[in-house]
Amino acid sequence: MSDYDRNVSARWGTAARTRTAEIDQGLRAYMLGVYNYMTLGLALTGVVAFGANMLATTSDPSQAVSRIGNIYLTSTGLALYGSPLRWVIMLAPLAFVMFFSFRIDRMSAASARNLFLAFAAAMGLSLSTILLVYTGTSVARAFFITAAAFGGLSLYGYTTKRDLSPIGSFLIMGLIGLVIASLVNLFVQSSGFQFGLSILSVLIFAGLTAWDTQAIKEMYYSGDGYEVMTKKSVNGALMLYLDFINIFQSLIYLTGNRNN
Repeated sequence: MSDYDRNVSARWGTAARTRTAEIDQGLRAYMLGVYNYMTLGLALTGVVAFGANMLATTSDPSQAVSRIGNIYLTSTGLALYGSPLRWVIMLAPLAFVMFFSFRIDRMSAASARNLFLAFAAAMGLSLSTILLVYTGTSVARAFFITAAAFGGLSLYGYTTKRDLSPIGSFLIMGLIGLVIASLVNLFVQSSGFQFGLSILSVLIFAGLTAWDTQAIKEMYYSGDGYEVMTKKSVNGALMLYLDFINIFQSLIYLTGNRNN
């Protein structure tokens, strides 16, 4: 009887290890999909931002129709940054995020992926103004600092055994306060206040990066089909993308050198 028990236990142990390996492989593939979509979104944002800047600016004063400081604008630049169109460009990413949040459950996987890429392109157009204000060296430096910090924080969120839910609730409350304070500063226009908000933004979104990574990991379920798994990957990519972009924007404000 004891030999029989050992044989049964061995078979169950082997089955359990096989099941765990399958889940681990599925989880790795799922998280890889999240990071791949996020990286693709960031790459598209960068390409659109630099492309828009190239079309909007010129080094030849004779071809310029306007200027911002020592930056000469083409007719495209004037339309993008000096006309009411700039408000559309500024608010379009927010509209995309709201639409995505409310409709993702009813979208197909392909539609969710395409909408995310459209959002990334709109964000690139919006962020192209950064290249008018800050030097290219400053932008590159802020990007690589953000990438290094993001990588470490996301790795922590993925590997830690600690439940980050209580911290996440606190961070969400902080994020709401940050949004309200930012809206107030649109009218106050205080540089000192904005400096403090940028520091707070880095801290909040750094914490959210770890929390979101853990939450995305916990959304994984091995029984999900392709459609559901893809939508979860895209939604996770959007969450991490927003964390990355907000850290980057705050760091460029804190550390960036402005164009003369």
